[in-house]
Amino acid sequence: MKDWLTVTNWIPSVNGAEVHFGLPKTGHQESQGTCDCSHTADGRRPHGKISTFGVIPHPQKQFSSHEWLILVALMPLPERALIAQVRRLASSLAAGGARAAKRAVLAGIGDDCAVLRLSPGHDFLVTTDFTLEGIHFRREWHPAESVGHRALTRGLSDIAAMGGKPVAAFLSLGLPPDLPQAWVERFMRGLLGLAEKYGVTLAGGDTAESPHGILADIIVVGTAPKGRSVLRSGAHVGDRIFVSGELGGSAAAVAWLRSLELVRRHPERSRFSGRAKSLSRADARGNLARRDDYPRHFYPEPRLELGRILREKGLATAMIDLSDGLSTDLAHICEESGVGAEIESAAIPLARVGKSGHEVSLDLALHGGEDYELLFTSPRGKRVPKQVAGVPLTLIGHISRHRKVLLFNRRLVGYELVPRGWEHFRE
Repeated sequence: MKDWLTVTNWIPSVNGAEVHFGLPKTGHQESQGTCDCSHTADGRRPHGKISTFGVIPHPQKQFSSHEWLILVALMPLPERALIAQVRRLASSLAAGGARAAKRAVLAGIGDDCAVLRLSPGHDFLVTTDFTLEGIHFRREWHPAESVGHRALTRGLSDIAAMGGKPVAAFLSLGLPPDLPQAWVERFMRGLLGLAEKYGVTLAGGDTAESPHGILADIIVVGTAPKGRSVLRSGAHVGDRIFVSGELGGSAAAVAWLRSLELVRRHPERSRFSGRAKSLSRADARGNLARRDDYPRHFYPEPRLELGRILREKGLATAMIDLSDGLSTDLAHICEESGVGAEIESAAIPLARVGKSGHEVSLDLALHGGEDYELLFTSPRGKRVPKQVAGVPLTLIGHISRHRKVLLFNRRLVGYELVPRGWEHFRE
C-alpha cells in the first residue's frame, strides 16, 4: 500500500430481496406511475406497489445541488433505486465540492470498493459513529434534516479533534418499511448540505431494511500531516486546559424537549400544567419555532477550522471533541495521557439559550454532552489567543500530576469530578 487505499463501498444486495426507499431525482420533470411487483427474489410479497416519481422545477427559485421540490410518494422504492438516487445526489454535490476531496476519491459509489488516493506525507484518519433512533434522536423531536446533519457532524467533529481535514464519508442506512419517503429525502438533504459545506464526498455505504427504527452508521475519513495528528495522549503536567465556545446548550435543548413530553403525557402532574392548555399538539411534539433557540443541538457545527489551526500553530498537545460531556471527555484525556486535571467551575463557559439568553446550569455544562466543541491542552508559556477562527477559547484549568480530575468551586474548595456524561450500557 503506497498512496492509495480501498474501502468498502456502496453496492446493492445481490438477491434484490430487500425493498427500501428512494430519493427524488434531480433535474427536469419525469414520468410518474406504479408497477406491480408480485414477489421478491426470496419469494416474499413486497408491501405493495412500488412508486416511481420525479420532481418539477420551482418556477421562482433556483435550487442548489441538494435542494429540490419532490412529488409526494407514499410507497418505498427498491434498494437499487435508492442507491441510484443517492449516487446522483452525491455526484452533483462532488461536482461543486473542493478539488482536493475530488482528487482523493478516485472511485466512489458503484464499485465493490471506493478507491482513495492519499496525499504524500499524510496520515489517514478514520472514524465511525452510529446514529440510532431512540438513542441519538427521536422523530417526534428532531426534523429529518437535523438528524442527517447531526449524524455527519459527529464524524466531522472527530476529524476536527485530530486537527485533520475530512475527505470522504460512507453512509450505511437501516430503514423501517413504513418510513415515509419524504423523511429519507429530508435526512439526505441535511447530511449532504453539511458535506458540501466542508468539501466532503459521499463515496459509498450500504442499505438494509430495519425491523426496529432508523439506524445510520457513518464512516468519515480524513488526512493530517504525517505524525502531526493531535492525540488524546499528549497532555503533560503543567499544560493549561482550554475549551472552545460554550457548553451545555445541547443538553438544555434535550431538557426543554423532555419538559414538553412531560406536559403532553402528564399535564395534571407536571409543574408545567399551568401552561399545558396553551401548548398545541405540535408544541408538545417539539415542532416549535423555538428550535432556533437551540442551534448547537439541532444543527451543531464541527470545529474543523479551529482544530486545523490549533495543530498548525502547535497550540494543542492533546485534544478531544466534547460529544459525551466535559466531565467524561476530560477524563479520557487524563487516562490516555497518564495525568490528572484541576479545573475551576467559575471559568467554565455556560451556554446562553432561549429567547431570553439565560445561562444553562453548571451541571448541564459539565455532563450534558453533544456540544461538539473542542477541549485541548496547551503548553505552559505558549500564548493562546482569546479567539481562533471566530470561536472563543476559554482557559478553565491545568494538567496536574495526580490521576484525578478535581473541580474547584467559587470558594476554591476542590472535589473530585466523577465522569457523569453519556456512556452506553451504563445503568
